[in-house]
Amino acid sequence: MASGLFITLEGGEGVGKSTQARLLVDALRSHGYDVHATREPGGSPAAEALRNLMLFGEAPLSTRAEILAHFAARFDHVDQVIKPALAAGQIVLCDRFTDSTLAYQGYGRSMGDESILSLIRMLDGNLGLQPDRTFLLETPREIARQRLVARKAPTDRYEQADEAFHARVIAGFQTIAGQNAGRIRRVDTSSLSVEDVNSLIVRDILAIRAHV
Repeated sequence: MASGLFITLEGGEGVGKSTQARLLVDALRSHGYDVHATREPGGSPAAEALRNLMLFGEAPLSTRAEILAHFAARFDHVDQVIKPALAAGQIVLCDRFTDSTLAYQGYGRSMGDESILSLIRMLDGNLGLQPDRTFLLETPREIARQRLVARKAPTDRYEQADEAFHARVIAGFQTIAGQNAGRIRRVDTSSLSVEDVNSLIVRDILAIRAHV
C-alpha cells in the first residue's frame, strides 16, 4: 500500500482556503486518489466540540489556555483521524494546522512573545507529524475583507478581531513561510483565477505524490 500524503492549506481570513479545499478534493479524486478532507480546529468529534468553544464560546480564553485548547483538539484530531488516514494510504487535505496556531496565537495574540512562540513550538514538536506540503494562500487584506462581507456567514472570534491583529497574523505567516521555504509554497490568490490556483496546487501535489 502506498504511503499517505499530508497536505495543509494556510492563510489569513478570506484568502480562499475553503474554496480551494473543495476544488482540490474533486480534482485529486478525478486523478484516482483516495482523499480525506478535514479542518482545524476540529476534524474529530471531540475537536469539533472544542472548536465551538474557541470560535463561538461566550467567554474568551486566555492566550495560553487558547493555545492549549487548540493543541488538545489537534492531538485528538491527529490520533483519531489524520494518522489512521495516512496509514491507510490516503491523501489528507487539512484546512489549517500548526502554522495557524503559530500565526494566530503566537504572532496575532501574543505579538511574537518568545515564551509563547516557544510553547507552541514545543507542543508542535510533540505531535510527531508535519505536513508534506503546505500551501500558504495570500491576498491583500482589503480584498479578503470584501470576500468575507460577501460571504455573509456567521463570523467567529478571529474574524471579528481588529485590523492590527490581522496585520500581525499576516506578518506571522510571512515569517513562518520564510523559515520553512522547503515545505511552504506561497500562492497569491488575488492575481490568479480560482481555477488557476487550483491547477497550480494540484500539479504540485501530483508531483510530490509521484515521488512518495
